[in-house]
Amino acid sequence: MQLSEQELRRRAEKAELEKLGINPYPSELFEVNANIRDILENYEKQKTDYKNISIAGRLMSRRIMGSASFAELQDATGKMQIYFRRDDICPGEDKTMYNTVFKKLLDIGDIIGIKGYVFTTQTGETSIYVNEFKVLAKSLRPLPIVKETQDAEGNVKSHDSFTDPEQRYRQRYVDLIVNPHVRDTFRKRTALVNTMRDFLNDRGYLEVETPILQPIYGGAAAKPFKTHHNTLDMTLYMRIANELYLKRLVVGGFDGVYEFSKDFRNEGMSRFHNPEFTQIELYVAYKDYQWMMDLVEEMVEKVALNLHGTTEVKVGEHVINFQRPWKRFTMFEAIAHYTGIDISNMEETELRETARKLKVPVDETMGKGKLIDEIFGETCEAQLIQPTFITDYPIEMSPLAKKHRSKEGLVERFEAVCNGKEICNSFSELNDPIDQRERFQAQLELGKRGDEEAMMLDEDFLRALEYGMPPTAGLGIGIDRLAMIMTNSKSIQDVLFFRK
Repeated sequence: MQLSEQELRRRAEKAELEKLGINPYPSELFEVNANIRDILENYEKQKTDYKNISIAGRLMSRRIMGSASFAELQDATGKMQIYFRRDDICPGEDKTMYNTVFKKLLDIGDIIGIKGYVFTTQTGETSIYVNEFKVLAKSLRPLPIVKETQDAEGNVKSHDSFTDPEQRYRQRYVDLIVNPHVRDTFRKRTALVNTMRDFLNDRGYLEVETPILQPIYGGAAAKPFKTHHNTLDMTLYMRIANELYLKRLVVGGFDGVYEFSKDFRNEGMSRFHNPEFTQIELYVAYKDYQWMMDLVEEMVEKVALNLHGTTEVKVGEHVINFQRPWKRFTMFEAIAHYTGIDISNMEETELRETARKLKVPVDETMGKGKLIDEIFGETCEAQLIQPTFITDYPIEMSPLAKKHRSKEGLVERFEAVCNGKEICNSFSELNDPIDQRERFQAQLELGKRGDEEAMMLDEDFLRALEYGMPPTAGLGIGIDRLAMIMTNSKSIQDVLFFRK
C-alpha cells in the first residue's frame, strides 16, 4: 500500500500516542451530555445550564497560539468553536497533554471528547472552554478540507472542495463529514418515511415483511436479478415488487397491509433509476383506485407539510405545490393534450406508425400496451411538473389491474406524475382468477416475442385468488423519487447513502 506523506506522519503520531500510554482507540465509555445544536440554539437563553458539559466530535480546524488555542469541533448536529488553555488542561508541571498531544499529535479529522463549560468570547462567539480532553479515535487519512481565500474585492473563493459526484457517492462517509448539509437530505428522507408510516398506522393498517428471494418474480414489468440456492438446487429471483405476496395476505383476511421494501430490477442506471430501490406498497380491502387517489393526495401533502411547513416545495427552477386536489387526466386525454393526436382507438400497427411519426423509439417486440406507454412517456411525462394523476390505462399495459367498470378496453389504474417523473402507481386490483390467468398467459406470449420484462405465470398466486380476494385498492410509491423531490436533489444517487 502506497502511503502519502501525511498518512505516514499520522501513523507515526499514532505510535507516539501509544508510547505516551494513550490508546488512540480507547474502549472506555465517554459520557456525552450535550450536543452542539442545542448549545448554539439555547445557550444565550439559559446560560446557567451549560456549566459542566461533556461533548464529543471531530476536530475540523485548529488555530494554535502558544499557551492558548482555538479549534473547531463538529458533532452530528453542527460545528462550534472550542478554546484550549494550557494551564487549565495541564494544571500541574506536566504539560504533555497540551504541548505534545494537542499541539503535535492531533490532526484535523481526529475524534476527541471534551469536558468544560460554555462561554461567549470577546468577539461574541459562543464557544466551549475546555478543561480536559481525551483522544477517542485517531484519523489516519487527511480529510479534503475546504480552504477559502478572499480577493481584493472581498470575493470568497473555495479550494479543494469535495464536490466530484463520483467521489462523493463512492465515499459517502467523507461526503457526510466535509459536506454536513448532505446529512440534512437523509434526515428529511427518514422524516418522509416516518410520516408515511405514522399516516398508515393511524389508519390501522399493518406493516408486514414479505420474501426478497422468490421462486417466481412478479408484480411489475421488469427484468429480474437471479441467483441460485445451492441446498435446494433451484433458481431464485430477487423481488421486482412485493405486490403478489401482499395480495396473498389480503386473501388471508388482513384488510390493510403495507411494506417498505427494497426491490431490485436488472435495468439501466440514470438520474432517476437505480437497480436497487425502495418503495412502499399498500393494499386495502373494499376500496378502489378512486379512493386511493384521495389517500395519496392526503398522505403526500402531509409529507410536504411535515418536512417544509408548507405544501410548496422548491425543486430546481420550479415550485411544486402538493396542496389537494391534484390535476387529473386520463392517459388518452394527456396524449391528445400534448400531441394533438387521439390514439384511443388505434390498433398495434397504427400505434407503431404514430410512434415513429412522433419520433418515439419503438421496436417489433413491443405490443400495444408497451407502444402506448412509450408514446406517453416520451411526449407527456416531462410536461407534468405539478403533481398530476394519469388514469384509466389500456388493459394491455396493466395485467394486474381490474377492467374499467364503464370503459371498454381500459383498466382502473392511475399513476401520479410529478416533476416530469412517475412517483406512484395504483390499481383497483384484479381479483377474478380466470381473468388473471388469461392476462398472465398474454404476458407469456409477449415474452416469447422477446419482451424481457413480461411477467411470469404464478400458479400459487392464482390459487390464492381462487379462494377469493375482496375488492382491493393497491398502491406503490417510489420512496427514492419522492425523496428527490422533497429534498430538491438532482439525482437519485443524492438520496441513496451508498451506490454500486
